[in-house]
Amino acid sequence: MPDITQERYQSPFSARYAGGEMQRLFSPAHRARLFRRLWVILAEAQKELGLPITDEQLAQMRAHTEDVDFEAVSGLERELRHDVMAHLKAFAAVCPDAAPIIHLGATSCYVTDNADVLILRDAVRLVRARLVNVARALYAFAEKHKGLPLLSFTHFQPAQPTTLGKRACLWLQDVLTDLDALEHFLLTLRPLGSKGATGTQASFLSLFHGDYDKVKQLDLLTARSMGFERPVAVSGQTYSRKTDSAALNVLSGIAQSAHKFSNDVRLLQHLKEVEEPFETAQVGSSAMPYKRNPMRCERMAGLARFLISNALNAHSTAAEQWLERTLDDSANRRLSLAEGFLAADGLLALYHNVASGLTVYPKMMEKHLREELPFMATEDILMHAVLLGGDRQDLHERLRLHAMQAGKRVKEEGLDNDLLERLAADPAFALDWETLEKMMDPADYTGCAEKQAEDYLQGEAMEALDQYKDVPEEVTDIRL
Repeated sequence: MPDITQERYQSPFSARYAGGEMQRLFSPAHRARLFRRLWVILAEAQKELGLPITDEQLAQMRAHTEDVDFEAVSGLERELRHDVMAHLKAFAAVCPDAAPIIHLGATSCYVTDNADVLILRDAVRLVRARLVNVARALYAFAEKHKGLPLLSFTHFQPAQPTTLGKRACLWLQDVLTDLDALEHFLLTLRPLGSKGATGTQASFLSLFHGDYDKVKQLDLLTARSMGFERPVAVSGQTYSRKTDSAALNVLSGIAQSAHKFSNDVRLLQHLKEVEEPFETAQVGSSAMPYKRNPMRCERMAGLARFLISNALNAHSTAAEQWLERTLDDSANRRLSLAEGFLAADGLLALYHNVASGLTVYPKMMEKHLREELPFMATEDILMHAVLLGGDRQDLHERLRLHAMQAGKRVKEEGLDNDLLERLAADPAFALDWETLEKMMDPADYTGCAEKQAEDYLQGEAMEALDQYKDVPEEVTDIRL
């Protein structure tokens, strides 16, 4: 008997990448139950404001918010070609006494848009917890290696020495910037509330016999029952699709940070200085058994690229809405919102797994520093030689010629950098080998890198993470 799950396409976000809780938030079952809870919220508020709704009707609705008959809903949707009406009729069928007052005065977007906002809020909170744990892992890594010297690079060409901890602070700073953007989104997120068919609340004004104050109260009560201080002030039929754009922009920002980190680790793994986790039985290549490919960081880059491009979906949808509403947003939003958050969940699981399991090779860092440091120390060597009585202009020219010859030896002959030997043998410098060797301590050339890392970690970074003491620690494993 064939496995039916292998005979049909499954989203990789469900099969491989996203965690169970994020999948639950965007599941049809969760959304359908939110529809029913929102219908209860509307009816409760309408009763509170004086509409003839009984406690028995409300009790019947509450009793059936969870037991959605999806087979019945599917059958009704095939007949009606309207998803919300299918859910409404299925709910009314199990709440016959409440059927006359369910969805009273509302339009479909009362349940669809408010449900989407509730899902967005919970999904962003889940992303926040993931992101906090990534930040903690980066913080611990930076703290541990804040004084470990290694080469820095510009254009992926050796530049000056820095420290591994300082470099990790750059990764951490990006993540904390993403957390700020995420918090701003949560702070400004509002539900649609109860606005009616085109946002004019005409149906609710009719229900309350022209009492505008009760219409406003209904809008406020429904929003507060959803856990918000207030709804959007004005709307068309839907909430502004710029809200979706803001949500996917936050995810795009996270993806940008994660992609940058993954690139850096891949480059460092090529240098054999830092390596992503590699399990005992893991296979790096089907053809080359010795290989240790950075597959987790490569997967991070792939998911991040999807998220960065996916933000354009929301940009286009927000830009292309017509007047009070058009339905060309619906199919796109079903994909872009759900799969955007599923991708972000998988991406951050990978990010945390890698950041908390990096292997560091200090001897390789030292080797690369020693290969390049004689060139980088030439200014200090020049100053020492001048203080010993040398002529600055003559010494500068000699240094230039010696450096060119040493560089040629490295590049053309594949030999070690012998600049120090050349300088020790040149009497114009009056510097012996021992003195020159003492000048090759990498820590003398890292500038303020270690101190910058200390200040940042004990200052801004600690202050930012202190806000999240209640976020539980997690151990993240990747599924496949």
